[in-house]
Amino acid sequence: MTTQTDTDTTAPLRPALNRTFCVAPMMEWTDRHCRYFHRLISQNAVLYTEMVTTGALIHGDTERFLRYSQQEHPIALQLGGSNPQDLAQCTRMAEDYGYDEVNLNVGCPSDRVQNNMIGACLMAHPELVAECLTTMQRDVDIPVTVKHRLGIDDMDSYEELHQFVATVKESGCNTFIIHARKAILKGLSPKENRDIPPLKYDWVYRIKQVFPELEIIINGGIKTLRECQEHLQHLDGVMVGREAYQNPYMMAEVDALYGANLTPTSRFEIMQRMLPYIEQQLSEGAYLGHISRHLLGLFHGQRGGRQFRRYISENAHRPGAGIDVIKQAVEKVAC
Repeated sequence: MTTQTDTDTTAPLRPALNRTFCVAPMMEWTDRHCRYFHRLISQNAVLYTEMVTTGALIHGDTERFLRYSQQEHPIALQLGGSNPQDLAQCTRMAEDYGYDEVNLNVGCPSDRVQNNMIGACLMAHPELVAECLTTMQRDVDIPVTVKHRLGIDDMDSYEELHQFVATVKESGCNTFIIHARKAILKGLSPKENRDIPPLKYDWVYRIKQVFPELEIIINGGIKTLRECQEHLQHLDGVMVGREAYQNPYMMAEVDALYGANLTPTSRFEIMQRMLPYIEQQLSEGAYLGHISRHLLGLFHGQRGGRQFRRYISENAHRPGAGIDVIKQAVEKVAC
């Protein structure tokens, strides 16, 4: 069943998925409050959840992990796991909840997920990845995709990347989201793995040239709309992570990539549209700081933007903090 959550009472028809621009799944960042906020900035960007492990969904609070607002569509659930049957069960759950896509994480480099055979370590096991994706797709109609790195540790040649894609595509999965860095699992932290391994965009371009039938989305280090447009000359889509979070208004012109002739919504209008959502969430017992932290970058680079961030950071955590904190923070910019 499709859950009805937050502000909607009627679920819309599931839109066709166009991955020209995607916001990357990011742990502790792209939660449902963040995604609702991002949807106010772009109507078309595909939004991804934080990675959710199969164990958490099967044995934990399913409703908490899968809850979202209907306004978030198009939305994809990213799963972490390596047991084909568990992944298939969770994919069916995602379809029942109305998600538009399920994505398998083969890119996370943290020690914790490695110990459970989740994330980038799976690049050493392409046959298992293919089996997982085959099983995940078997009983659902929604697309199942994979997100992975260029390689891991010493398995970092272009030839090994080519072989990984060639093996995994036999599963029937035809959408590959490629983070254009390898992961160094022995010696670097997850944070260091986002910066230290060099970007090799040309490798991703080569994969598209060799496998033109696949949908190839590029991820890693992309910060501007111009960079997005350059990548789209070679590939099917782009995925932006930290820049979309830390400077969310960079997404204001994303819908133009889809051919939309729309005037970007102003930062102040976005905040006005966000207020009813915040009020509703607070009425349901949400903590203001869990929502407001996603708003901090909206006025990045604008006069008063620093005061906006400071006011929220200093006041949103206070006991009983409510919607007035946000309104007063916006006044810091308006002045």
